[in-house]
Amino acid sequence: MSSRQFPLVAVIKGGPSSEREVSLSSGQAVAAALRGEGFDVVEIDAGENLCAQLKELGPVVVFNALHGRFGEDGVVQGLLEWMRIPYTHSGVLASATAMDKEKTKELYKHAGLPISGSILRDKADISSAHVMEAPYVVKPFNDGSSVGVYIVQAGDPPPDLSADMPDLLMVERYVPGRELTCSVLGDKVLCVTEMQMDGWYDYEAKYSEGGSQHICPAELPDEITQACKSYALKAHKVLGCRGLSRTDFRWDEAKGLDGLVLLETNTQPGMTATSLSPEQAQAVGMTYGELCKWLVEDASCDR
Repeated sequence: MSSRQFPLVAVIKGGPSSEREVSLSSGQAVAAALRGEGFDVVEIDAGENLCAQLKELGPVVVFNALHGRFGEDGVVQGLLEWMRIPYTHSGVLASATAMDKEKTKELYKHAGLPISGSILRDKADISSAHVMEAPYVVKPFNDGSSVGVYIVQAGDPPPDLSADMPDLLMVERYVPGRELTCSVLGDKVLCVTEMQMDGWYDYEAKYSEGGSQHICPAELPDEITQACKSYALKAHKVLGCRGLSRTDFRWDEAKGLDGLVLLETNTQPGMTATSLSPEQAQAVGMTYGELCKWLVEDASCDR
């Protein structure tokens, strides 16, 4: 499809999730890129009146630049399906499944993809005693951007969890090593990036200036590069993702291929021009504007 067939694209951004600020940055960058590609674009800060805003504006396509809950978990996708407005990225079921880290791991395991062991436990139990031998990681099972992640090392006391952490949490065996990620666009694998930083690849490392360095493409043994690409594509397919997804890995290089595990698949990866997926697209010859245009032209309902 050409851009002339899409006279008005609504970029929805912001929203009420913990990743609101990141989404605002993604949406602003996407809107500017699409205007540069010749699209008529309106930006919407998604709130309780989103349905009324969309109805009034009448966009032909919605570019979903939301991150986190309500935008990445199937909720806004369901609204767009109900309104029959074509939209970008994954549909209702894939979005909801990928946002639930426990369900995602079940599908990974069924597909033969390598994962680290994990359990779901009540917040009170986790704070009162070790529910798994350290080292382990505590995190929400249905949020993104490494929001609310605690790493408990051997010898540490049980974690003192913040009041805003949900009542049910995932406790996951800690995997040492290198942080890797690989994006899939449609049915095409892009490339593998290594994120280098001091400590954990948490929210600050992801979004603070100088918080991390992206090595793209990653300097890895060919066996690991090919495994990441194969696993990312398989995860994309088994979850039923559409458009763009990005799968994150940890690799303990001392164990070779046996040290590579999948952490999660992001159905709404960050979309600033310097985010991981756009960087990977650029590494394989696709400009940021071309990536945004591809996503708009891929938009549909019934995803």
